[in-house]
Amino acid sequence: MNELTQKLHHAVEAKAIAPVPAQRAKARVFQIYVIFASAAFIALAIAAHFVPYFPIDLTITREVQSYHGAIYDSVMRALSWLGFAPQSYLLGAALLVIMFLGGLRWEAVGGAFAGLISMIGAAIKLLVYRPRPSADLVHVFRQLPDTGFPSGHVLSAMAFGGYLGFLAYTLLKPSWPRSVLLILIAAGVVLMGPSRIYMGQHWFSDTMGAYVLGSLWLALSIKLYRRLKHTHARPG
Repeated sequence: MNELTQKLHHAVEAKAIAPVPAQRAKARVFQIYVIFASAAFIALAIAAHFVPYFPIDLTITREVQSYHGAIYDSVMRALSWLGFAPQSYLLGAALLVIMFLGGLRWEAVGGAFAGLISMIGAAIKLLVYRPRPSADLVHVFRQLPDTGFPSGHVLSAMAFGGYLGFLAYTLLKPSWPRSVLLILIAAGVVLMGPSRIYMGQHWFSDTMGAYVLGSLWLALSIKLYRRLKHTHARPG
């Protein structure tokens, strides 16, 4: 009986130890991504400070603006509208309040942290001070007064929208409503960049910088949320 108990104990220990190498490998891959993504963003930000736009920016903008389908135009305009204040702030605040009142307080805290990316983006815009696309180069639907790098719309979509997608994936049970929700969130994040290019208010490189920085902030938000959740889930 004692021998059987020992075998079971060893089996449980082996099962607990087994995932450690995989976890370390994932952590290493994540660390490498953070280093390379951070370096890429800094390099792009420095380049954007000195170069108003790159040749690929002009090429991509003209390509994105060359299609004039009614549905395409409506989607691009709607996504851009959604990212402007005050609607973006009102929607984000409403979602956080609903989560908090629904008992998901640490999820709401993580979401509030993810939303801080808009303030960080505003500060970086002042430092980089890159002009937005001009009407003599591309079609500009409405000229905006501030600078262009990085795209604030894309930053918020990637960090806050990505965080909502993470919550939907981890908290909701597999079902067709969850699948639809994840598709809608992913589509919104992916298409936010093209919508800003279509509106003539950002260059391609503005949006790519925002996707990179937004992904880093998303990862940090998820890490913070998991730590808070794990810490406060421990028995008192």
